[in-house]
Amino acid sequence: MATTSNVQITIALQEPGLDDDELQDETQRLLQQMLELDEVEDASLYREAEAPEGSKSLTGLAVGWLTTQVNAKNIKALMGFLGDRLGNKTIELEIESNGKKLKVKASSRQELEAAIEAAQKFVAG
Repeated sequence: MATTSNVQITIALQEPGLDDDELQDETQRLLQQMLELDEVEDASLYREAEAPEGSKSLTGLAVGWLTTQVNAKNIKALMGFLGDRLGNKTIELEIESNGKKLKVKASSRQELEAAIEAAQKFVAG
């Protein structure tokens, strides 16, 4: 019986027009929406200790960062969700699957669609 592995996705939101509190509020809203998706196995805010060097923190959490796990077969649905919610925002995605990592950055709907396509091919391939 074949098993499909989970894919770890780290999402960093970047909104220059928002202060740290507003950005964290937006990140928490996105997290709550993601947790409601059947396709999402797990999702959480990034802790300060887990965040990349140079990240801002707020009450022990890395501002604008969250992480999620999805089954590889559900990556397309999650990426569609992210495209709908974040199409015109600057975001960075790091996708980890089968011990390999892919990092992409998008700051427009077109770039995000290209990043989503790259992520889907990466996980499939």
